[in-house]
Amino acid sequence: MSSRILVTGATGFVGAHVVDELLRRGHSVRAAIRSMAKGEQLRQARQHAGERLEFAVVGDLTAPNGFDEAVKGVDGIIHCAAPVVTSFENPEPDMIIPAIEGSKNIISAAAKEPKVKRIIMTSSFATVDATRGWDPALRYTAKDWNPITYDEAKVSHGIEAYRGAKKYSELYAWDYIRDKKPHFDLVTLIPPMVFGPFVHSVSKAADLNSSVKDIYDVASGAEYPLQRTLAWVDVRDLAYVHVEALVRPEASNRRFLVVSPEQFSYQLMADVVRKEFDWAKDVVKKGDEGAALPPCYTLDGETTAEVFGFKYRSFKNCIVDAVTQLHEFAERK
Repeated sequence: MSSRILVTGATGFVGAHVVDELLRRGHSVRAAIRSMAKGEQLRQARQHAGERLEFAVVGDLTAPNGFDEAVKGVDGIIHCAAPVVTSFENPEPDMIIPAIEGSKNIISAAAKEPKVKRIIMTSSFATVDATRGWDPALRYTAKDWNPITYDEAKVSHGIEAYRGAKKYSELYAWDYIRDKKPHFDLVTLIPPMVFGPFVHSVSKAADLNSSVKDIYDVASGAEYPLQRTLAWVDVRDLAYVHVEALVRPEASNRRFLVVSPEQFSYQLMADVVRKEFDWAKDVVKKGDEGAALPPCYTLDGETTAEVFGFKYRSFKNCIVDAVTQLHEFAERK
């Protein structure tokens, strides 16, 4: 049965894929956007959607009551958006508080709309941990939380501030569900690195989101990016899980790691590109071709695949599809 779903962050890398997955399944989408210009870009690429794609301008994710109009009449919410971070100079006001306020505002708006049955929230592996090194004996599940305290996060000028912002914005949502017992439930999805082709509007390489820019850089012959984790997921699988989570009763009030059972390295990415594309042999850095992946912790993405009934795409498939698109994109510029 089709529903009207509010999608925040609809013009971003993940959000645009979520919009397409919803439309493909026959749902109506209300896209929360920062400006109508962004909405028009989204609509131009989705003329087939017709009246099933509408827009709600929400200029500031952190403004009190900012989502109240956007949620009216929707059956569910997929919350992909997060405040844009511009500075680590003042981590609490610049990052942590805006992230918490974004969660607070979408939840308070949902509480005023009796039709809302479920909120799907995009979280991050940063909420789980990755602070204990790459010990291969570690296996993370959706029950794990990173150990950083609020006080530690608010004085950090590095990645710890980001980890704190993601942790405490998600915890706000779970605390609300526990304490208020609202008429809707919650599902949070926890991806690591997200790769794959893009379907949102991008005019130049500098506008690519960071994970797709990593693929672009490797395929363009740049130095390999810094490897922060071996965990990844295809953006199309992540979008599928966002939409499937709306309708699965067994997903209610649960967290899920959405992560491929395969691990990756940028060396492996380069190897795939050099093997699959003739033009790449003279462009992509050879590096230590065929090098084994380093020992690393693992993540439980298998539970998610079982609950939502799908099989993760392979790393090769993901990178070939992304590079095919990116090569054509580069040649048009």
